[in-house]
Amino acid sequence: MEFRTEHDSMGEVKVPADALYGAQTQRSRENFKIGSENMPIEIIYALAQVKKACAIGNFNAGKLDAEKKNAICAAADEILSGAHDAQFPLRVWQTGSGTQTNMNVNEVIAHIAKKNGVVIHPNDHVNMSQSTNDVFPTAIHVAAVTAIEKKLLPAVSHLISTVDELAKENGRIIKCGRTHFQDAVPLTFGQEASSWSAALSESAEMIRASLVSISKLALGGTAVGTGLNAPKNFGEHTAAVLTELCGHEFITAENKFSALASKNAVVFSHGALKALAADLFKIANDIRFLASGPRCGIGEISLPENEPGSSIMPGKVNPTQCEMVTMVATEVMGNDAAIGFAASQGNLELNVFMPLIGFNLLRSVNLLADCVSSFDQNCVSGIKVNEKKMREYLERSLMCVTCLSPVIGYEKAAKTAQTAHKEGTSLREACVKLGFLTEEEFDKYYKPEEMI
Repeated sequence: MEFRTEHDSMGEVKVPADALYGAQTQRSRENFKIGSENMPIEIIYALAQVKKACAIGNFNAGKLDAEKKNAICAAADEILSGAHDAQFPLRVWQTGSGTQTNMNVNEVIAHIAKKNGVVIHPNDHVNMSQSTNDVFPTAIHVAAVTAIEKKLLPAVSHLISTVDELAKENGRIIKCGRTHFQDAVPLTFGQEASSWSAALSESAEMIRASLVSISKLALGGTAVGTGLNAPKNFGEHTAAVLTELCGHEFITAENKFSALASKNAVVFSHGALKALAADLFKIANDIRFLASGPRCGIGEISLPENEPGSSIMPGKVNPTQCEMVTMVATEVMGNDAAIGFAASQGNLELNVFMPLIGFNLLRSVNLLADCVSSFDQNCVSGIKVNEKKMREYLERSLMCVTCLSPVIGYEKAAKTAQTAHKEGTSLREACVKLGFLTEEEFDKYYKPEEMI
């Protein structure tokens, strides 16, 4: 491999000849060969948007000339096109402020501008009026909002529509309810499925509510929150530019000291993601329980048969999409624990767990979005309801005796159910045998279809 010599404030460094990055990126490559997790590309793209907004803000403040501003914006656009993704090789496990990734983007923008005929400095011009300490948390917020709005929420909305359609098509089928994994009073399948839709809708609303907090940006606080070396109202101006660039309203954080040191907005937002994960876990479990069998389980619904389920048992098909959902949900819950602990480490004027926080936040958003889309397309949309099986269970259920409690009382109703279960008879036979009601009276009061 051929190399060229680059330099930074610490001296000279050999860099691959064809690389668009410079000395600080190369130092990080050499010093942090940790794991295989690269900085999420969404954060790189968000940093490019931030650099573009800052260039415009600096130009408007009279600190940057038009040629350099245009060169930075053009280079940022090239990054946003995906043309230079390979130029961002740094690991998540680096400095806790994200400085090396910030400089990676600064260096790539400077080298693209140089190729386009404009000489700019990665620190003096691309990083003008900024510090990694305010830029990196800003990029995390911008990346998260973008991914949530453009990827996750549309996927959840589509799944809600799929569940609603399933409930509508089978809404009038009466079935046995279950609590504690035991038979309970009846409900309709539409009512049961409506709980899934409502839970997903509530989680989506919580996620939307969390966007208010993570739409507040640290940009303008520079190193410790004072705004040193930034023009007056730089935070307000760059937030307005980012709003225009991203199509989402961003505002500057009122207190930049808190914006640098506290990550409570991310904790709150990821908490809403965890709520969605918990609901998805519950729904996936419900679906695989109801589909268990096909002959020796509940078998009230059937799922799409997407792939063979066993390497030894011919013909076996498993609820693989449900299993995928529960694994993703578990991962998201683990990410939440890591983010919560990392956010508690905002010591003095800065939190230095930001790469981990950004990585886990984006990982959860992307995992959930992909998971929801797959679950929707490969499972929920293909669910078939077994009305015959539901009716069979309903007719055998002992808990329908609950409708007799107002007539014969709780204890006699319980005795009726216990007798029917012990003797293997129907509720009607047991109730009449015990002398609690005549056959005519039982038929008058025993109406499961009215219990829903």
